[in-house]
Amino acid sequence: MVNVVQITLKGIFRDRVFHGILMTALVFLIIPTIASLSMRQVTELSITLSLSLISFILLLLSVFLGGTSLWKDIERRYSYSVLGLPLTRGRYLLGKFGGTALFLVIVCVVLGAAAFLVVSFSSNIYPSERPVIWGNMVLCIFFDALKYTLLIAFAFLFSTVSTSFFLPVFGTIAIFLAGGVTQQVYDYIHSFAGKDLAPIVKHSATGLYYILPNFSAFDLKINAIYGLPLSTQGLLLSLGYFVVYTAIILTVSVIIFSRREMR
Repeated sequence: MVNVVQITLKGIFRDRVFHGILMTALVFLIIPTIASLSMRQVTELSITLSLSLISFILLLLSVFLGGTSLWKDIERRYSYSVLGLPLTRGRYLLGKFGGTALFLVIVCVVLGAAAFLVVSFSSNIYPSERPVIWGNMVLCIFFDALKYTLLIAFAFLFSTVSTSFFLPVFGTIAIFLAGGVTQQVYDYIHSFAGKDLAPIVKHSATGLYYILPNFSAFDLKINAIYGLPLSTQGLLLSLGYFVVYTAIILTVSVIIFSRREMR
């Protein structure tokens, strides 16, 4: 399985999609200039733009690399030669996922370093009354990596049931959009404003809340931007949520892929 991880990493580094997405990182160079347009919150705006750019790049990588990695191998019949070796389908799938997730972590480290340089430069040129909590930024980027790793798991799940390019990519985008609003919808239907909703609507929304991923649990941008304290218990719960949810999605993916007919 380690060999599959290595091969996956090498394939991603040669992928033209990766090269195109990586060009987006050049926007880091103009963030200090854009942030300087804010007269009072230059540092805060630098943090906001840097973290938002990291999230955007990770989203693109999760959708296009996670959604096409397995599909490309099957479409080009690379999978057939690999699966002819003494390697189970489950290990092959987990190796592909591990390689893609590891690549995402590497990108996070590189982009995180770029964000730290940008924020450090902005905070030195335009000192802020509110100090930068670097630990919050590290945790924000780390939990962003967890969120998009979970999204990659969904991309692989869709790839195991699809023979086309469209379901893994657009299905992953749909999961991202749905997972970003589940917490807000849940809060609304259980608030005073949602008291007039029909019971079936409330029950359906509550059921979807527990089924769909809750990506809001990994969003720590506000804490990083304004230096707000983080709850250790909340962080541990989010970490446990990631481990359990990702394990479930990968287990289902392995089961489906193991029973899939390869033509």
